[in-house]
Amino acid sequence: MVQLVTGDMNMVNAVILSRMQSEIPLIPELAGHLIAGGGKRMRPMLTLASARLLSYSGTRHHRLAAAVEFIHTATLLHDDVVDGSDLRRGKRTANLIWGNPASVLVGDFLFSRSFELMVEDGSLKVLGILAGASAIIAEGEVNQLTAARRIDTPEERYLDIIGAKTAALFAAACRVSAVVAERPEAEELALDSYGRNLGIAFQLVDDAIDYVSDAGTMGKDAGDDFREGKATLPVILAYARGNPEDRVFWKAAIEGHRNSDADFERAIELVRATRAVDDTLARARHYGQRAIDALAIFANGKAKDAMVEAVEFAIARAY
Repeated sequence: MVQLVTGDMNMVNAVILSRMQSEIPLIPELAGHLIAGGGKRMRPMLTLASARLLSYSGTRHHRLAAAVEFIHTATLLHDDVVDGSDLRRGKRTANLIWGNPASVLVGDFLFSRSFELMVEDGSLKVLGILAGASAIIAEGEVNQLTAARRIDTPEERYLDIIGAKTAALFAAACRVSAVVAERPEAEELALDSYGRNLGIAFQLVDDAIDYVSDAGTMGKDAGDDFREGKATLPVILAYARGNPEDRVFWKAAIEGHRNSDADFERAIELVRATRAVDDTLARARHYGQRAIDALAIFANGKAKDAMVEAVEFAIARAY
């Protein structure tokens, strides 16, 4: 996919660089720390690849892909403040360097820039899709916040959370390309389904490898989710399958009373012993296959191959 969209991505990066500028020096300095911080640009790449899949020959998707990246970056800045994170993509987080107020305000600036780009596109339908996704992401973050430190979070609520905070933007990033290419609704919905299912698979894998990886692989501290009291699917499954003693440990850990390195090691042992990570990854493969199946209505070719490979790569990160 990277090779497929290289030329288009250069155009998108030029838009991003231009629109993150401000007369207030702290804004481009802080935004650039994250935007230039080694991110894969997965979401804007999906916008570009979807446009290529549809043989779209215009340029509207460049600014919309930049808008998608600004939405994503803004949510990361806000997330790191909410979570109190110290590491993002292997680097110190912006909130650790510049403080929480600056990170929140620059996140607000990037959200505003994304909406400027949407308005410039001139399509109310595009605006509705991306604005709707932004609202859903915020709802997902609030849902996650209210579920934090709760070991009794059901799997259904967990899936609702990741469907909102991660998958909604994946879906919107793909769908807007069908709108600018003026393709029928069936193709629009197929791309929405591809992005949504890929986003769920992507987040399931992220949550699994938090228990089997390290900061070098993940770009964040291993065990961040554990220490922040997030009842991700590996924890939900391990708790459900654990004996009474294990459940006492999980309850204490997620409530914040057992978060030492030794406690994290025990958590790793429990998610492995209960096959919680294996089954989380099995669910990721299920959603990944649903994403691939959604592409069935499109003609075979380089773009489709790249989008299938992107799903396979997202899942293979865990192995």
